[in-house]
Amino acid sequence: MQRLLTRGLYRTLAACAALAGAFSGTPSSAQGDLLVAPTRIILDGRRGTEVILSNVGSDEATYRIGLELRRMTEDGDLVDVEEADANEVEKAALSMIRYAPRRITLPPGQPQAVRISARPGADIPDGEYRVHMSFRAIPTPRPVTEDAEKAEGIQINLIPIYGVTIPIIVRNGRIEATVAINNPQVVTGETGPELRLAMSRSGESSTYGELRVVRPGSSEPVFMARGVAIYSEVDERRMQFPLSAEQAAQMKGQLRFEYREMPEAGGRVIASVETVLG
Repeated sequence: MQRLLTRGLYRTLAACAALAGAFSGTPSSAQGDLLVAPTRIILDGRRGTEVILSNVGSDEATYRIGLELRRMTEDGDLVDVEEADANEVEKAALSMIRYAPRRITLPPGQPQAVRISARPGADIPDGEYRVHMSFRAIPTPRPVTEDAEKAEGIQINLIPIYGVTIPIIVRNGRIEATVAINNPQVVTGETGPELRLAMSRSGESSTYGELRVVRPGSSEPVFMARGVAIYSEVDERRMQFPLSAEQAAQMKGQLRFEYREMPEAGGRVIASVETVLG
């Protein structure tokens, strides 16, 4: 099964690289042309997996691979955490992740794999442990031009560093989470109508899925947001989503709000609430 999955990811990334090249109207920076799949990893410590990287640009690019700690705030922002400020759970998460290689050079259109595994240890408490894996571009050195040599004074050439970060979650033992959807409402924000609500979470596990708003008797949502995460350090996450005028007009009367697992994970309803909006 693992071999078939890896081959499928290679084929998908190769196809994406071909499409990106076919529809790109202007030259693009190699550092900004990294494609990563999957974008979220869950491990149970018994076996590892792979992340497939693909350079969809036209130039060879080199990336440095590392681990970072981030904490979610109640507003859903991810705040960087220095290792010196890490708590015991975060330190344990860093120590259990193994990966190779640490640096990778990608020719154009050529996917390559990064191997990832976790070793939780026999005495580690049950729970969820998370790090974020980063893929940071290493800029290609540029030769000094004749014009630069003749120029007087100090010259500064700013080169942006592009990168991608994905969460790696290790679940050890039997852990669960429950979620409740609270106080959904449509309000007028600074740029137009917004959907605002909060989700409260309890238990040891994070949750990840899509938020759907449906009207009675219809299976088509009037609004949907994918990739909604509530990490285990957060008891409540406050959310706001911009709405089009049409979406705002449809969010009146009897509505059902559903927080579901992503379809590829089974689509199970994590939380739901029915309410009437005016």
